[in-house]
Amino acid sequence: MKRIGIIGVGEIGRAIVDGLYHRGDDAPEVFLSPRGARTVAELSERHDGVRVCPDNQAVVDRSEIVIIAVRRQDRHEALAGLTVADDKILINVMSGVENDDLRRTLATDAPLVRAIPLPAIRERRSVTVTYPSHPVVDSLFEHLGGALPVADETAFNVFSAVTGTLTTHYRYLATLTSWAVGHGIAAGDADRYVRGLFREVGRSLSDETRTLQQLAADHETPKGNNERIRTTWFTAANSEALTQALDGLLADLIAPHEKDPSSPRQALGQPEFAHARDLI
Repeated sequence: MKRIGIIGVGEIGRAIVDGLYHRGDDAPEVFLSPRGARTVAELSERHDGVRVCPDNQAVVDRSEIVIIAVRRQDRHEALAGLTVADDKILINVMSGVENDDLRRTLATDAPLVRAIPLPAIRERRSVTVTYPSHPVVDSLFEHLGGALPVADETAFNVFSAVTGTLTTHYRYLATLTSWAVGHGIAAGDADRYVRGLFREVGRSLSDETRTLQQLAADHETPKGNNERIRTTWFTAANSEALTQALDGLLADLIAPHEKDPSSPRQALGQPEFAHARDLI
């Protein structure tokens, strides 16, 4: 595919553009929606072949693949009135918006695929979950770091829930840094050390010959420091709390209409579930 459009150029939209141009090898033309003027102007200046369109309909008309990356709560405004020909391929990266929901909004029979691209896609280091499998879409994400097609939307939502733990990991690292600073370590030194420590953990994850449980065991000495923190902090209760948080998020992802203010149920005044955090 030589022409890719992106409607909604937030963090994920920007990362996809950067990924497409990461190595400068046979990059497609990219057409961006005009909203977020500073971001789209910066991308069009930095990458040859990136064009800013006057409106979202122009993005659709000029593209073979259209990536929809607006925030869930903005989708009706952003997509209202769009005409999408059946020969387009649509990629839905909106958190909590099922394909049937999006198809009703757009009133199109074009192929529609959900995907979970992550920020690391900008360096082609992100495996992207897709549903349903589509040869063109899976090939695109293979080019950007890897594709993981799943069998159904339930499996897709499980992976989406796991993705919701990303910022928790960063906050965990920030807590370690703050703890060291509280014990007299210079902030810059603490930050540098924690980043280096867990950067090495990231590298070890590329060894797929060992399970995650094996990697944990291999980095732990019996009665050593790592075992002590794992057994005193990451207790069974701590693990159960994480499981419950993921279960709650999954329940919201499976029934997104329950927490969508624009849904008929909400219009009738029925209670709204807590929103899952959008990555977009």
